[in-house]
Amino acid sequence: MDPQLLTAFAGNWSGGGTGVTVILPPPGTVGSGEVRGGAPATREFELLHPSRLVDRVDAVVLSGGSAFGLSAADGVVQVLRSREQGFPTPFGPVPIVVGMSIFDPSVGGTPPGAAAGRDAALAALRGDPFLPGTSGAGVGATTGKWRGGPAPGGLGVARGRSGAASVAVVAVVNAWGDVIGADGTPVLPAGDGDPVTPPGLTNTTIAVVLTDARLTKADCFLLSQSGHDGFARALHPAHSRYDGDAVVALATGDVEADLDLLRATTTEVTAEAIRAAAAR
Repeated sequence: MDPQLLTAFAGNWSGGGTGVTVILPPPGTVGSGEVRGGAPATREFELLHPSRLVDRVDAVVLSGGSAFGLSAADGVVQVLRSREQGFPTPFGPVPIVVGMSIFDPSVGGTPPGAAAGRDAALAALRGDPFLPGTSGAGVGATTGKWRGGPAPGGLGVARGRSGAASVAVVAVVNAWGDVIGADGTPVLPAGDGDPVTPPGLTNTTIAVVLTDARLTKADCFLLSQSGHDGFARALHPAHSRYDGDAVVALATGDVEADLDLLRATTTEVTAEAIRAAAAR
């Protein structure tokens, strides 16, 4: 798959049953995001709120390893600092790097760290092949655990258009619930256990919405909410207390677009990316 997603670049690092996926948008990309899961593992997410000063995002890092895996963003910060990219300050630019992690088996072993994040960022900059499925942050992802699964999860990518604007979604699907097809049935069979089994702590679905539309930070916040609508279409149950579900929306500002139509497309494309993550 082409590593270029609209005008952003994506790179993966995989190893030891876990991984990292890095999204590097062009300088000046506007971003916001929203968490709806009850147990998120995130970095720099509070600055994405529309009321906060900084409205630009230099990178988004998706990783395994839960809270431990958030350190992968440190390696991305190092790469961007060496390129003098970031929010301008009197002491030099500070890279704005947002992190989101899933809970995978590496929590009990060796979660990805700064070196893994650096390698994923360099892969994006080199234009290495960007492969979905069990790659990058999707390596240790599973789904269907509410029925005693697990069924496969992974890294999914989907694209769509809304007028002149394009939308691409990268999703890492590690859900307690089932991945649901457009016909309303599970995409993959999970276990046949009691569907009210306690959720546990090993769940999270995270996604990045990328568009070339010209949007404000507040617009991006609404777009991230539409991404969560896509979660609700393609995951059942979604947004549990034990999932860390989160979406970041990035806009490069190249073309005009109708925000409401763009939001509708984003919901559909996010659902497609989630389904693609489980497709084998």
